[in-house]
Amino acid sequence: MKRFLPFIIIAAVALTALASGAVLYRAKKAETTAATPDASTNAAGGQLGAKPPHVRGQAKAAITIEEFADFQCPPCETLAGWLPKLEREFTGKVRVVFRNFPLQMHQHAPAAARAAEAAGLQGKFWEMHDALYRHRAAWTTATDVLPLFEGYAGELALDREKFRADAASAPVSGRVTADQDRGKSLGVTGTPTLFLNNRVVPPRAINEKMLRAAIEDTLNGRDPFPTPTPSPSPTPAAVVVPSPTAP
Repeated sequence: MKRFLPFIIIAAVALTALASGAVLYRAKKAETTAATPDASTNAAGGQLGAKPPHVRGQAKAAITIEEFADFQCPPCETLAGWLPKLEREFTGKVRVVFRNFPLQMHQHAPAAARAAEAAGLQGKFWEMHDALYRHRAAWTTATDVLPLFEGYAGELALDREKFRADAASAPVSGRVTADQDRGKSLGVTGTPTLFLNNRVVPPRAINEKMLRAAIEDTLNGRDPFPTPTPSPSPTPAAVVVPSPTAP
């Protein structure tokens, strides 16, 4: 037995070293994973974007459509006209999260986003959302949009003085900026941009027919946006090189 004692000690030391190495590897891997958060999260690991977001639909819906929109954007106005129809068609299965993403090219878009957020502080975000799109043609060409927005607030029975103060407040501006930061982190550059269960919806599919099909595919376990298989390149015709003619 004494003959084998040195070998037993060596084996025990080796096993201890291997176990320690495995523990250190797992710890290092966990540390690396924690240090590389998803693009849509902040340094503390929290989700970017205004909190709480503006949501229509049930929290447990199978499908979440996250919309980044600009109130001065004509295609966003069109989307606002038909998207609620799909929400009603798939009641309980689809919820919509709205994110403000005013574009620099639109002069009044930031003020419109702040107006919607200010109305939200009085529980009327979606009502102001609808009013801004309904009257988009009027305020888009106005020199001073604030009186118009205050008029919409009055029509919604909001406290106009509170609305005016909130629309100019830092917290409201901060909510708009937070949504923009989230959009930028996800690669949003234009509006409308939609994400269906965290997958970007191709621009060609942002219409009622194709989005309905994408929702149905998702509910039935199919890929709503399959990558098209590239067509094989045609085989080039053989080039016949004439034989040189003897002089």
